[in-house]
Amino acid sequence: MRLRITLTATAIALALLAAPQTAHGDDGCDFSGWHSACNATNSGDQVDISAGLSRPGSQPDIPGNSDRPSHPDDPAPEAPDEVEECGPLGCRGNYEVAGLPEVTLADLASFRPATPQLTGEPAGFGVVGMPTNLVGAASEQRLSGTLLGWDVTVRFVPAEFVFSHGDGTSATTTTGGASWARLAQAQFTPTATSHVYGERGTYPVSVTVRYAASVDFGTGLWLPVDGFVTAASGDYDVRVVEVRTALVDETCRENPSGPGC
Repeated sequence: MRLRITLTATAIALALLAAPQTAHGDDGCDFSGWHSACNATNSGDQVDISAGLSRPGSQPDIPGNSDRPSHPDDPAPEAPDEVEECGPLGCRGNYEVAGLPEVTLADLASFRPATPQLTGEPAGFGVVGMPTNLVGAASEQRLSGTLLGWDVTVRFVPAEFVFSHGDGTSATTTTGGASWARLAQAQFTPTATSHVYGERGTYPVSVTVRYAASVDFGTGLWLPVDGFVTAASGDYDVRVVEVRTALVDETCRENPSGPGC
């Protein structure tokens, strides 16, 4: 910033009398706490002073200048208030629910997911002491309707599969399983949903699927409902048999390529 100041001799005298006592340079200029480069000309009637001024750590106050360097004396910036991410409907955790009804499992009584399907390998059979592969089929479902006076879409997503083996045991998995062929496994090898029976007999097997439910009141946001909605398959009978090896012709010594050799 360049300044040019024109003062009368009288004004200079008054200013010097009123100024505090500070150190002066050879040119008679003093700007305490400021860096200065002064040139003074005194004609007897007036004094002309031209100077370039800069104040350490500061910049001119120019409207819109928000990029000046920080100064040690500047106050520490205030931390911004934490803002909870909410939508136009308000907040509840990460969900927009203000003004929407609370939904419980009891409210979903008229919305039921489809019955899961259950199959096994070998189809309808099992072998004592060997894995019987059980496969439960269930998928995500969306049902539309009216709930508590609101138009709503209810979504059911399979979360757990509870296999009841019919012999007094059960197993809970997060998958419904798959066929040996799809798993690229040999027959009678263990899978995530297989079961080994210890005795012969016919066993009524079933699977119960626990669905995680959520609702959308037309906002595009799925609001979860606490708990699970369940759906169970009908019984799938598995006849478990024993397998024995018997010679029906020649011995293996006689026919090394014979059955069982």
